[in-house]
Amino acid sequence: MIKFPFKNHILSTLLKRRIKQINIISESPFKTQKNTFHKLINQGKKTKFGSNHNFKDIDNYHSFMDNIPVRTYEEIFPYIEETRTGKENILWPGKINLFAKSSGTTNAKNKFIPLSNETLYNCHFKGGKDMLALYLNNNPESNFFNGKGIIIGGSTTNHNNLTDGDISAILLDNFPFWVNTHRIPDLKTSIMKDWNKKLDKITSQAINQNITNLSGVPSWMLILLNNIIKKTGENNISEIWPNIELYIHGGINFVPYKNQFKKLIPSKKMKYLETYNASEGFFAIQDKNDNNDMLLMLDYGIFYEFIEKNKLSSASKDSITIENVKKNTEYAMIITTNSGLWRYLIGDIIEFTSINPFRIIIKGRTKNCINTFGEELMVHNSDYALSVACKETNSELVDYTVAPIYINKNAGAHEWAIEFKKPPKSITKFEKILDLKIKEVNSDYEAKRFNNLIIKEPKINIINTGVFLKWLDSRKKLGGQNKITRLNEDRILIEEIKRINNGSFQQ
Repeated sequence: MIKFPFKNHILSTLLKRRIKQINIISESPFKTQKNTFHKLINQGKKTKFGSNHNFKDIDNYHSFMDNIPVRTYEEIFPYIEETRTGKENILWPGKINLFAKSSGTTNAKNKFIPLSNETLYNCHFKGGKDMLALYLNNNPESNFFNGKGIIIGGSTTNHNNLTDGDISAILLDNFPFWVNTHRIPDLKTSIMKDWNKKLDKITSQAINQNITNLSGVPSWMLILLNNIIKKTGENNISEIWPNIELYIHGGINFVPYKNQFKKLIPSKKMKYLETYNASEGFFAIQDKNDNNDMLLMLDYGIFYEFIEKNKLSSASKDSITIENVKKNTEYAMIITTNSGLWRYLIGDIIEFTSINPFRIIIKGRTKNCINTFGEELMVHNSDYALSVACKETNSELVDYTVAPIYINKNAGAHEWAIEFKKPPKSITKFEKILDLKIKEVNSDYEAKRFNNLIIKEPKINIINTGVFLKWLDSRKKLGGQNKITRLNEDRILIEEIKRINNGSFQQ
């Protein structure tokens, strides 16, 4: 039964007022970014970083580039480390007490991303409200607010007056009061560190609620939904929550998981909305139903720059602003944020599908790729090929990782470790489809595979149920935004997964 329809109407009306502003910004993108640039520079003059990089002399984009080099996390870390000692005015004016801890890489190294109040409220929270505004504008019949939403978050740790944690947990802990009246689970459960206990508690709290929407990383959400179906004995989620209408996702490519969600939630009114948000900021939102691209949000206190992917290795790192980007070109994205990440190479590869307005798709990571043999295999290649292979073999994916095999000094192959929810009847057929589809979307891979000249046919290991979860548990990374690194240029992760699979893994 739907309750309090007036509440849905009032909140929907308030959020829709933002649509007019979003449209104005989309029509004046260069002015918006120019204003953001000058505001950031003026704030940066008050910091140690600004003093070290002659912010007093920066008055245009060229002087900005001349005085501040493009940096990776490792290169900006000394400033972050000093900020974490409690010192003020290092990267951003004032003192920063919140740090989003990234999931790290296979070596378990964590990144600590500073979160100022400006980023928290004018970027992350603003992005969340805009996401709902755009959804409601496209779906005026929505009853989103007449029920509750499930948000899967991570956990936080407090020490020395600092809070470290998953960005989702930090946001949950600081949400405006009205958000908390619309979500499951309660805050205490949301930030629990023990994933298995959290899973059971979310399940028990959610089963008898009127759930209309879901938010979280697809791999973790599938675990929760399957657990809820198991506990209730129903056939699918639509039977448990007949008013469910929206799943908000991000963090990893949704394509390999979409068929599983459609089976679990067969409702015709179910919609899927993608966002591009990370520890460093909230960047883009899917602004049209059924589109696979997202509107780049330009008024969140983030100044954007871009480097063509094939120029990343050059010493000059020729960057451009949004005024000079082109469609159908892969760019590494550089951000300057209202938390003091100055010309920060975030590590994502994007492509513009439209420049009026500016819409993007995520193509992969600058480091999360395999180019051992000159194949330039990107995550969007492997995700697409897997989704087709699963569809054509009637199989279902849980997770996967890939690494190179060195057969000899001139040739090699790709070794896959794949955990299936439903394995294919013929792994040989699956392997052939996977290989073929990668060839279709990646000409470099196709060339290296020709006559098995450089890259041999892929090798697939079917991984036992729960192995990837065991690996994450061994790294204390269960739940939240944590995820498996899909493509690796070394063999560290895949060897650990194989050892867990055969029972010989030791931390």
